[in-house]
Parts: sequence; C-alpha cells; structure tokens
Amino acid sequence: MIDVKLLRENPNLVRSSQKARGESESLVDELLAADEVRRAAIVEFEALRAEQNSLSKSVGAAKGDEKSALLDRAKSLSAQVKEAEAKKSLTEESFRKLALLLSNIVDPSAPIGGESDFKVIEQVGKPREFGFEVKDHVELGKILGAIDVERGAKVSGARFYYLTGVGALLELALVNYAISLATKAGFIPVIPPVLVKPEAMEGTGFLGQAAENVFHLKEDDFYLVGTSEVPLAAYHMDEILDSNKLPLRYSGYSPCFRREAGSYGKDTRGIIRVHQFEKVEMFSFCKPEDAAAEHQRLLAWEKEFLNAMEIPYRVIDVATGDLGSSAIRKFDCEAWIPTQGGYREVTSTSNCTDFQARRLNIRTKGENGTSPVATLNGTLVAVPRMIVAILENHQQADGSVNLPKALQSYLGTERLTPVN
Repeated sequence: MIDVKLLRENPNLVRSSQKARGESESLVDELLAADEVRRAAIVEFEALRAEQNSLSKSVGAAKGDEKSALLDRAKSLSAQVKEAEAKKSLTEESFRKLALLLSNIVDPSAPIGGESDFKVIEQVGKPREFGFEVKDHVELGKILGAIDVERGAKVSGARFYYLTGVGALLELALVNYAISLATKAGFIPVIPPVLVKPEAMEGTGFLGQAAENVFHLKEDDFYLVGTSEVPLAAYHMDEILDSNKLPLRYSGYSPCFRREAGSYGKDTRGIIRVHQFEKVEMFSFCKPEDAAAEHQRLLAWEKEFLNAMEIPYRVIDVATGDLGSSAIRKFDCEAWIPTQGGYREVTSTSNCTDFQARRLNIRTKGENGTSPVATLNGTLVAVPRMIVAILENHQQADGSVNLPKALQSYLGTERLTPVN
C-alpha cells in the first residue's frame, strides 16, 4: 500500500507508475475520489462526536426543563454519531479495498515494458561446450536414480515429482549450504509456518495479481504459501521495531506451493515448473533510506551462491510490467540450461520499500515518531531449478555428474554416478 500523502500530492507520479506496469491509470482517480469521501465522513463523525462530548458535560450542570431538553438532544445526537461512525467505517473500507489494488511506485531506473523487455546487467561464465550429446535433467535423473516424475504424477498428478537417493541428498546439500552462507552473512535461520491467514497473504501482495497461483484451503481459510517471503514478512506484523537493531535479516527454509495457473503447456517435462518445491529465502527489514543498498547486498549474496555452484548465469533488471505489485525493482539471476539453449530464472531479489510494511503495520520509531520500515526479499536457492542447472551443466558423457566443490563435503563425494 502506498503512502496516501504521496497519492494526494503527486497523483501524476502514481499514474505514470501504473502506466509503466501496464495497469489501470483510472484506479488513481477512483482512489482519490474515495479518499475525499472518506475524509469528509471522518470530519462529519468527529464534529458530531465533539458536540456529543461537549453536550455530556453540559447535561451534568443543567436543571429542570433545560436538562430535559439537553437529554433529548443527547439522545438524538447519539443516533447521529452512530450513523456517522457507520458511514465512516464504510467509506474507510471502500478506500482500503481500492488502495489494495494499487501497486507500488516503480523505480525510475527499472526498464519499461513487459516480460521480454528486461535489461541484462551482467553475464558470468560461459556456456560449456560438450563433446557429446547432452542429456536433459529428466534423463540424467533416471540414470542417477535421483528424480522420479512418473511416480510423482501417479501419486499426485502433473507437475509433482519424487527426489530419490542422491537427488534427495542433493536437495539437503543445497539447503544446508544456502543456510550456512546466509548464517555467516548474519541472517537468522527460520523454519516458518506454510499455512497462513488471509491478512498475511494479503499484506505481502499475493492476493492481487498473484492470487490465481495461490492454493486456498476454503474450509479453514488458510493459504499455502508460494514462498517463505509471506510468513517472514508477516513475522513482525503489527509491531514497532527498534531502529537501532535494523536491518533485521532472516533466512527462511520452507516448502512452497504454486498452482501454476496460466502455465498450461509450459515446462511440462521435468521439474522446472512444479506445484511443490523447497526454497531458502532471504528477507530483510531495514530503514527506507537504506533499501536500495540492501537490495544490492541481497543480489551479491545470490551471486555468491551461484558462483559456488560453478554454473554460467546472467543477472537481469526486470521490466516494470513483470515486477509484481509489491516490488519497485527486481533483479533476477538466470542460470544457463544446456538442453534449452537459454537462461532460466533460478533466483530473484525484490525491493518492496515500505509497501508491504504499510499493509502489515510494521513500523520503526525514530526522532520524528513512528514510520513504516522497508522490506526486501531474495531467493538463495529454489531447489528444483538449481538441481536442473547442476545436473545439466556438470554432466559427463557416461551420465555421471561432477559436483561443485562447495557441495562435495555435504554429499561425501565428488561425483554422482549412474545406478544399476
């Protein structure tokens, strides 16, 4: 949720941001109109309540007919106050519903456009030249006894899978290495709940544009999270944080669940686009003036992880139409996938400024009173896609896979070998 003061004072900036995102500009005018109605209702209610308070004091000192008249007025005024309060609540709720539809103000440095209009910031490493016909991760997974998509589909349906043997060990190695890296960087490890209340999901912005990809348990009104960003963001919901302790950094490990609505026919083979997967997510609460620098730090930690995996990748500056409602700027790291002949997103980091904090009522106290903090998130490892990148980039002609040095101690071997 953006600052209403900014909306009132600079509506053209908000319209420009909406346009850059490819979203409704007229929503700005609807919201301004709703704000006027809301403010008028608040003024009316407060005036009547002030009169009611004043009248209450007068009644105590009055006598006879004067007191009777004042009591009659007090009774009438009480009904008016209740009516005005109900009107105020209704207009505030109408304003809030509209405000939740408005996305964050995009960073002017972000490229304008849609999904394909990103800007490549950096390219690290060169795609390997193979002297043999490369196998994709599904075939390698069978050879190694690491991935079983057939039984995943049998048990749970399309876009589910089993990790078995060295596949399961590889996941544990990736998670442990990611948590270790984050802990050394000062992050507090967290294993959060993955069922959250509506206010947590709404507060992080996942019940807007992203709602179609969220699993909802209607009977209990819980949501399954698509990223531990949600419970990590909501961890300090309705709290005032000590500004001297900022930034507060957490690394969350959790299963993630996504419906993948709208992805029919995309990535149907293998484990690139699935309904359930594990992920280690970095999350930071910091002062708004420090958010841009914190964003760069999160990106640096993502790159450190990818460098340790010894795979080629590139960093892109995501275009405005592909940011998601909460982020003002987002950087994706995309790993080279040999059998696809292209780069695929494996990590991402977003600067959400005070947008989520306003929704979740997370503030810090300073010299000028309380104000919202900034929130940022960044993926250290999304397990399935990282497994895909490792298997395909480090494969050998016989179907074995060399492990990056960073993972060897976790698996107790330098190479994954075919099973009988």
